[in-house]
Amino acid sequence: MHISLLYRILPSLILVVSPLTPASAQGSATMPELTAPAFAPAPTTAPTTAPTTAPPISGAVPPVNVPSTIPSTSVPPTVPSGGSPSAIPSVTLPSAAASPPVRAGALSIEALQRLGLEANGLVRAAGSQVEVAQAGVVRATAYPNPTVSVIGGPQHPRIPAANPATNTRQVTVSQTIENPFVRSARIGSAEAGVEASRASFHQVRADLAAQLRVRAYELLLRQEIARMEAGVFNLMEEVRRRIQVGVGVGETARFELIRADAEVLNAASRKEAALLNAQRARVALMQFTAGALKPDFAINASLFDPVNLPPLEQLRLEVPAVNPDVLRLEAESEQARLRIDQERASVLPSVDVVYSNYQDAQYTDNRGGLKVTIPLLYQRRGEINAAVADSARVRETLDYRRFEIGQLLESAWQGLQIAQRRVEMFEGGIIKEAENALQIAQAAYRFGERPLIEVLDTQRVLRGILAESLQARFDLQAAAAEIDRLRAYYPREQAQE
Repeated sequence: MHISLLYRILPSLILVVSPLTPASAQGSATMPELTAPAFAPAPTTAPTTAPTTAPPISGAVPPVNVPSTIPSTSVPPTVPSGGSPSAIPSVTLPSAAASPPVRAGALSIEALQRLGLEANGLVRAAGSQVEVAQAGVVRATAYPNPTVSVIGGPQHPRIPAANPATNTRQVTVSQTIENPFVRSARIGSAEAGVEASRASFHQVRADLAAQLRVRAYELLLRQEIARMEAGVFNLMEEVRRRIQVGVGVGETARFELIRADAEVLNAASRKEAALLNAQRARVALMQFTAGALKPDFAINASLFDPVNLPPLEQLRLEVPAVNPDVLRLEAESEQARLRIDQERASVLPSVDVVYSNYQDAQYTDNRGGLKVTIPLLYQRRGEINAAVADSARVRETLDYRRFEIGQLLESAWQGLQIAQRRVEMFEGGIIKEAENALQIAQAAYRFGERPLIEVLDTQRVLRGILAESLQARFDLQAAAAEIDRLRAYYPREQAQE
């Protein structure tokens, strides 16, 4: 039986009270009786299909009416003999095994990730950076343009009788012959920049997909806790009402009513905090999707969804080969190496082909030649040293990042194993022991050996264990999301590159 089913029936574990009779007719045998439904054994594996979830909790926190002072001790009307008292309200919470149908439009985890990846502005900005890098390749492959200069003007002889006045013009065309070593290194560096930008784009998408997945399961966790706390609050109000009846007829000490008032206030505080935490988790999801989600969206998933991951040995081989951060650093390392080649090739002399045509009244002059730039005084030593240092920086960063990602994988895997072990412990023994303790306290209460408050304390312990079991389920899903982030496993069908 799923853990959610346990705490869903938890409020019904307290108090089914027998009909109240006048004080003179009451005895230990007529004290309120606690009934605890038997718990079924917990399953050993998670369900194969993702169960549905309940409708989301609304944003507004309803006001909670709790007594501010100790109520009056006036004796309420007793129930006539043979009559039936008002029944305790049935408080049931949704569970993974039996939950209300998910309304139309509920999003699965994968659909939520796709929506966030399409709407988030940071993802779009990373995609634009890829386009910028691709434009850099176009710029790197372009050939230099020729240079054309035209010069013309009148010509006046110093001795007019010797030569008449005329006009002259000169056209000069210059074309740079690009160094093939510089060109190939420049193109390779630009292409490596595209790969680095694309890897950064995938890193942003993988990070966002993991955050969306964790936030979605956090919302489910907060909703389950909020429903549990709401049920506990309703139950504590009913318990307090019945204790007040007992105080009125003289069967219960006033001290029990004071403790019940404190329990109601505590339950109201926990209920409001749980509702606000659920609303905060909902707002966080809307933030990551850039407002693409409706305020009343629902998630078609469960904390009991199965976790499917490859073995650890396979992950150790897969993650360093596909992690976007490692791929980005590898591309940057190649880009830095090619930049060194480019700077070293720039030391070679550059050549320009020059053609000139000159015309005047008597002559036409055609000339051609070469213009060579010789690196005699400065051989780009500063640029080469800077490129070498930058390459060393990127290489050292790559080596450390590979080691770090390997350790992150090991840590996430250990966290996954710890969460899995906690889930097994809660479902296999801890919850059963807490249930047995509650049954013993109930039996002692029925025989008048323990007060009701001690039963409530035992119930509180069980409720805390159930909340911790839900937290263990959430930790399991969060660890799986971290591993998927490291191996960049997310919906890519609609990637915009």
